Amino acid sequence: MDLAELIEPASTAVLVSEMQRGIVGDLVSEPMGALANDVAAAGLVANLARLLDGARAAQARVVHTTLQFRRDRAGVRIVTPLMAATMRDPDYLLVGSPEAEVVAELGPADTDIVAARIHGMSAFTGTDLDAILRSLDIKTLVIGGVSLNEAIIGASIEAVNLGYRIVIPRDAALGAPASFGQDMLKYAFSLLGKVVTVQEILDVWARQGQP
Repeated sequence: MDLAELIEPASTAVLVSEMQRGIVGDLVSEPMGALANDVAAAGLVANLARLLDGARAAQARVVHTTLQFRRDRAGVRIVTPLMAATMRDPDYLLVGSPEAEVVAELGPADTDIVAARIHGMSAFTGTDLDAILRSLDIKTLVIGGVSLNEAIIGASIEAVNLGYRIVIPRDAALGAPASFGQDMLKYAFSLLGKVVTVQEILDVWARQGQP
């Protein structure tokens, strides 16, 4: 299937993974400092902003998949080293907190959807994301944000298991270190779907919008 058919706007949603103020933005905490620095160095926010502006203009859906926690940590089992590290701060990413908000450069716009979860490592498990996407007749997911290491690979595999096709914009999805992210794109994501650039996606949508 060529890219134009794959990302036809009416059946495509852009999933933005965990681009939140307390993870990669202005309210980042010490455990996430290195990731936020990598995001800034890669120009990830600017690249995602271009992608989301193009998606909205083409009338593809934009969905922000976010992570947040109840103060009493209901729903959380500390079963990974990453979760143990993030749970050390009792105020980290609380529901309704500024830290849990999407970074301002990315929205959310009025037409965007925010799909929040309170547990787990990726977007689908235990959430209503699949039901939302199916109600919109979505068939393809363009997945960007952070990180290729955990949340994006998890969401991609879950998406394929649920019958969605996936596209990864290589310049709008980050892995750390950068060399590992490139290996993930080459050896993992290329086997799950298409790996392209933001500009390739925008060019397709621009052509589809021409009279």
